[in-house]
Amino acid sequence: MTESRIKNHADDENEIHDLAEFRDAGHNVVTPVARFAPEVAGIVVDAFTQIVRTAKAARAANTPDAEGIVRAQTFEEGDVYLLETPFEGFFADRYLMDFYDAAERGICSRMHLHTGLRFVRMMTGPDTHIRVGALSPFIVTDIPGVTPFRPALFTDDLPDTPPGVHRTRYNLIVPPCSFVDMQIPRGVSHQFNAVGPNAVIDSVHPEESLEILREGMAGYKMMAQTVFLARELPDAATCTDLVPGDS
Repeated sequence: MTESRIKNHADDENEIHDLAEFRDAGHNVVTPVARFAPEVAGIVVDAFTQIVRTAKAARAANTPDAEGIVRAQTFEEGDVYLLETPFEGFFADRYLMDFYDAAERGICSRMHLHTGLRFVRMMTGPDTHIRVGALSPFIVTDIPGVTPFRPALFTDDLPDTPPGVHRTRYNLIVPPCSFVDMQIPRGVSHQFNAVGPNAVIDSVHPEESLEILREGMAGYKMMAQTVFLARELPDAATCTDLVPGDS
């Protein structure tokens, strides 16, 4: 593999890198896709979340398959189901994630990056937003006459940084009853936090089998494919405010 590894310890599920030294390898690109009536959005989001919840309770999804893959997993942002796995000649796979409600849980997910690129579709139902954060500005697709809306953007200070370290956090709000796509390059920071009970992500990992090989990982675990930029999960108050501040 020509690209260098990102991780220091391939299978570490809580690897933490120095926030002060970290710089994004690029920018996340966000594309608003559609808005729906609440009853429509609710049905769609419920259908996807039910798949994840069914898998979480299913013995088969929690047991390694013939390839050693466990499909039901847990991530900081929610419960996960590996819907489609890679195979020879096809490097990509697909996950569904049923978001935790950050306000209800009392904590936020940490800022992090992944060992490979990601292509995610964020889907919200009624009474639910997703607050997306990053350490570099978002690029938002806006095609006049086609793009259905422009999400709110604002900045704040990244919370809980080490003494003497200041980092600006760039924030984007996914509104209720909407689909919003995000293209996440390898090594680019981000965090997702749902504010409300009805949110799901449909996430394609286009090069997952390649990144497993590149990093020298033992298997397909989303937590192992992640590098965190903080030791502790922040308090919910730091990610559930949906109103832009003075930025």
